[in-house]
Amino acid sequence: MKLKAFLILMFLGFAWQECLSQTTPQKFTGMYPGISFQRFSRQIEQQSDYRFYFLEQDIAEIEVNISASDNTLDQMLQAIFDGTALKYTIDEKKKVFVTRDKKLDLSLRPDFFTYVSTDESDSIGRQQDIQREFSRNKLYVIGNPSPQKEAVLRGKVTGLDTGNPVFGAVIFERVNYTRAIANEEGEYAITLPVGRHTLFIQNLGGFIEQRQISLQSDGILDIAIEENIISLDEVTISSEKMSNIARPEMGVQSLNIQSMKKLPAVLGEVDVIRSILTLPGVQTVGEASVGFNVRGGAADQNLILMNHATIYNPSHLFGLFSAFNPDMVESVELYKAGIPVQYGGRLSSVLEVNSKYGNSEKVKVAGGIGLMTSRLTVEGPIGENTTFILGGRSTYSDWILNILEENTDFSDARAAFYDLNFSMSHKLNEKNILRFNAYNSRDNFRFDRDTTFFYENRNINLSWTHYLNEQTEAELVVGSDFYSFDIEGRDNPSNAYDFGYNIRQEFAKINVRYELNEEHKLNFGIHSIRYRLQPGRLGPSGPESIVMEERVNQEQALETSFFLGDNYEVDDRLTVNYGVRYALYHYLGPNTVREYREGAPLSPPNLISERNVAAGNIINTYHGPEFRVSARYILDNISSIKAGYNTGRQFIHLITNNAAIAPTDIWKLSDPNIRPQWGDQLSIGYYRNLKIDKFEFSVEAYHRTLRNLIDFSSGATLVLNNAVEQDVLKTDGRAYGAEILLKKNTGKLNGWVSYTYARSLLRTAEDEPGEKINDGNWYPSNFDQPHNAVLVGNYEWSKRFSTSINANYSTGRPITLPVAQFLYGGSQRVYFSDRNAYRIPDYFRIDLSVNIEGNHKVRKLAHSSWSVGVYNLLGRRNPYSVFFTPINGTLEGFQLSIFAQPIPFITYNFRI
Repeated sequence: MKLKAFLILMFLGFAWQECLSQTTPQKFTGMYPGISFQRFSRQIEQQSDYRFYFLEQDIAEIEVNISASDNTLDQMLQAIFDGTALKYTIDEKKKVFVTRDKKLDLSLRPDFFTYVSTDESDSIGRQQDIQREFSRNKLYVIGNPSPQKEAVLRGKVTGLDTGNPVFGAVIFERVNYTRAIANEEGEYAITLPVGRHTLFIQNLGGFIEQRQISLQSDGILDIAIEENIISLDEVTISSEKMSNIARPEMGVQSLNIQSMKKLPAVLGEVDVIRSILTLPGVQTVGEASVGFNVRGGAADQNLILMNHATIYNPSHLFGLFSAFNPDMVESVELYKAGIPVQYGGRLSSVLEVNSKYGNSEKVKVAGGIGLMTSRLTVEGPIGENTTFILGGRSTYSDWILNILEENTDFSDARAAFYDLNFSMSHKLNEKNILRFNAYNSRDNFRFDRDTTFFYENRNINLSWTHYLNEQTEAELVVGSDFYSFDIEGRDNPSNAYDFGYNIRQEFAKINVRYELNEEHKLNFGIHSIRYRLQPGRLGPSGPESIVMEERVNQEQALETSFFLGDNYEVDDRLTVNYGVRYALYHYLGPNTVREYREGAPLSPPNLISERNVAAGNIINTYHGPEFRVSARYILDNISSIKAGYNTGRQFIHLITNNAAIAPTDIWKLSDPNIRPQWGDQLSIGYYRNLKIDKFEFSVEAYHRTLRNLIDFSSGATLVLNNAVEQDVLKTDGRAYGAEILLKKNTGKLNGWVSYTYARSLLRTAEDEPGEKINDGNWYPSNFDQPHNAVLVGNYEWSKRFSTSINANYSTGRPITLPVAQFLYGGSQRVYFSDRNAYRIPDYFRIDLSVNIEGNHKVRKLAHSSWSVGVYNLLGRRNPYSVFFTPINGTLEGFQLSIFAQPIPFITYNFRI
């Protein structure tokens, strides 16, 4: 009995001692002199049962410098975090959670494990529950029990911090490979089998959210995405990767501003145009031109849109900078094939630049200071329903013009530009949203004291979005676009001149999106553009000038198009996007119409008559359908094939004999003697994700046929020519090629490698009665560059430091060279080769940059970063052009290089 009592007392003693050990905090003694918090936490874990949980960037700046003498961990952490924004929480299992600004709340609400009803009949309660129960692991019951096997889940994806719609967010169910992409208003619809599901939601920034749902019938679930939330560590989902496989359109490339900021850029300025030049199928003929060529098309065959506005010249300083302020840009989409049915008027591509509309939370300021430019952006709310963003850029130095080319004298050069963007969004009510956009840019520069160049963009538009019901959304847009340039010559007061040109267009667009059912999503509407061109005017400048005034006839036209498209989901694997666009074009008076003998060259001897047409009368009409078809078939969860065919018409032409697009090039409308350009494209591609979506691989092949292109005849006069049709030739074209892309999306090392094989050939049309270039044989276009390879890499050494490299190789563009000399009429003449029979040397360039983020303290005046690097790291003298000039009776050749040496850059970026 005594032994039994002794054993019981001993057991109770051990139990009491264990209880005391669990309730009495462990104490520490030791020196921790100037060590990192991460090292401190490891030492505590080795000495005790405590386990630490924190984000490395939160504690990266914390240095521990304490001496402990029989102190608890709680006392030590208080001393370490004193004066910082860090908080800590220790739970009963000795887990230590270090967070920023706010302590982690480990308590659970009493109803945490209860279902949250989102019955469609209780809309107000559902919205309140969704906002109140923001939890990734809560189970959301959607709808009421029903016998249906499938149900439709709808909702809206918004940003948790801003409340703004998240365009392009992907809602994804991994088991059955079902996905949906949020539209511009953040709205989505996804069809799923009735039952339990885990939905993953990801925006373009790469942040993941999840929702646990029990889908019983059709219902609504709105989702707010919080940045830096990783729902499941072992799951990595990227909207860009999934859209590569899943979206029916092919030849579509997307870039967000975060990706563009990592690329090395000339003079440290993030550049939209130069960023898309790293994509397969996109090339340029020179460093000093932001004109780009897509799949063998000319630079004027690209439609460049910024918030519905057409940008005719997207450059500053003859192409050194693009016209887009990077702080204003939200995302960029380039359509090389499978162009959506609502877009038209160009043959090669559509570049859609979407800007921000400000945030609804608070006023924020961001900007950057570089070696040649500075920028500043302000955004925020105005009241409860209105947001705005205002941004501007300007230049303040001419030093760069002195180092562009060693052997060129730019000592008298001056350069200045600015651009201003303003966007505003106002929510009238739940069904109506108004948006306003305005853009203005102006350049003023000269290369010598005698000639000054000015050019300007002005764009303004207003849009009204109306939601008729859950299935129908309508948008009305009205606006005006304007572009002009002026050249002032002051070489001699008696010869001083002023030459100018401008193009203006007013437009109205109606776009309607209608969800007929789960299989058919329709898109239809009408677009109308009124063109007004002043093709050129020359006049005297100053009272002493004897220059005679000369003016080319003004041009006017009206282009109207009607379109209807359908996105048809045949089944889970096959989706077809098809549509038709009918274009109607009227060339309008007042103007002079010239008629020529049929079948004869358009030249003065063959001119029959000239007649004047009064204002408002239709001179002639062109019209016809444009077809758009693309299809995607999913082979399995990681691969798909796509094919597409589209046709197009273009009623406006760029009249130039330059290889590179320049701000002083002249646009010309189609008229009775210059027909609209026409083209079609057939493409096919294979897409695959590798290594559990870490890599993205694609290969596309295409063939294009082009008609009614414009090439110039020998000795052509293209400026101030009222009868320009006499100096151009109707030309056919063909382009074909293949594009390969391998992209790594995750990990410290990310980037892509692309290779493009592309041919672009021209031939004087068989029914052209005038001159036959190269005897009517096919010849390379000015932008035919068969081989192009690009390497873009970014390595993140830490959360604050990353290194980026950009390597670019391309075949030299074609050129026409003098090949012989001969005597004729007592003087020496030069005989030139066939047009574009030779090539300038190949192009190769490597750029390097280092991106340095500021510390991650939340409470500080400004969050800053630095971009430091070198453009043309190897200092290679890549030729921009080759030209020949007679010197002392001898024709000598010269090679011009724009960036003939390494160009260092440094830019300071900040946001408040």
